[in-house]
Amino acid sequence: MSGTESRYVVRGARLLGGEVGDLYIRDGVFVREAPAGASVIDADGLIALPGLVDLHTHLREPGREDAETVLTGTRAAAAGGFTAVHAMANTDPVADTAGVVEQVWRLGREAGYCDVRPVGAVTVGLGGQRLAELGAMADSAARVRVFSDDGHCVSDAALMRRALEYVKAFGGVIAQHAQEPRLTEGAQMNEGELSGLLGLRGWPSVAEEAIIARDVLLAAHTGSRLHVCHLSTAGSVEIVRWAKAKGYPVTAEVTPHHLLLTEELLRGYDPVYKVNPPLRTAADVEAVRAGLADGTIDAVATDHAPHPVEAKDCEWAVAAMGMLGLETALSVVQRTMVETGLLDWAGVADRMSARPARIGGLADHGRGLGVDAPAHLTLVDPGASRVIEARALQSLSRNTPYAGMKLPGAVVATFLRGEPTVLDRRVVER
Repeated sequence: MSGTESRYVVRGARLLGGEVGDLYIRDGVFVREAPAGASVIDADGLIALPGLVDLHTHLREPGREDAETVLTGTRAAAAGGFTAVHAMANTDPVADTAGVVEQVWRLGREAGYCDVRPVGAVTVGLGGQRLAELGAMADSAARVRVFSDDGHCVSDAALMRRALEYVKAFGGVIAQHAQEPRLTEGAQMNEGELSGLLGLRGWPSVAEEAIIARDVLLAAHTGSRLHVCHLSTAGSVEIVRWAKAKGYPVTAEVTPHHLLLTEELLRGYDPVYKVNPPLRTAADVEAVRAGLADGTIDAVATDHAPHPVEAKDCEWAVAAMGMLGLETALSVVQRTMVETGLLDWAGVADRMSARPARIGGLADHGRGLGVDAPAHLTLVDPGASRVIEARALQSLSRNTPYAGMKLPGAVVATFLRGEPTVLDRRVVER
């Protein structure tokens, strides 16, 4: 979508949840004056946020189009208020070459619902043995700047050091899936009293924390950027907080489900709640909320992980790990962070747009609502509420942990470079 013909007046929105004002869009950017012939959107009672940016999305294409495609995944992203997503590398074939990342990038451009920035694999085939073509992916048309073996930890310290040193040359970042493999062999859920009661092998917090501790020291040693994927424990928050206090080049993300859901949901052995890292304790949830509120955790990232029905509608031990997140992320953040007073809407814009765009190197996203900024815009009705229905989601898959749950807020419109990718026609005046 080019945005070359777009002319909109967004009237009476609460800008970043604060003062009421109008926004003017012409030719894909925010402008100072209302353009002639513009369509008018009645935004009374709506909150205007810059388009959301997700650092952690699984679009599955190529290879697993039965679970999601770039088209369906980006349509889900737009429905959730996102204008840019980072597509993880665990496709088939793995996104470890310039050719594969360019394929994903082009599919995103063709779909047109949001910008797709591929994440390149750190190691060939996610195998953890030798570095992938990091430089070639960085120089490709996809301009890859984030590299991750997500789903697998780069557990070899020497290899992790080399990766950090390599991407430093072009301003890249290594996004680590922090999971010590020897401590999590066969693990099914958070390790604790409940795992013993349920008879499921436990996944100790230290398996995450040990890798984060090692890698923040490697980041300091190399002077290169580390990003911690889906941080989930109180101890991990403390390690990142310590590293930031030292001035180390470290950022971190938390998922919506780790902000809201706890291991107690596993008592029914429903595989929809099986996820990596696992759902943790109420104390961990409290800690990651506090870390997001004080800026220790930089971003909310969905870890949107679609799976076909047969991968989830089965016995716990063989079920796939992961859950949907794009279409419910903003509502979960409203419930856990805004309604609790931990963040205001300007803080939400910072954690879900500005900071993730900066971490991912997206110069045209996360720039706010000011004049001359690209018109990436999300309009939210904070007073709305909805009961989540899996079959009503835009994603090709249905593995949402929020099915039947009532969540606050609703995305009324999403604009990508001034063109609506989602628009409730009830708010359009002419």
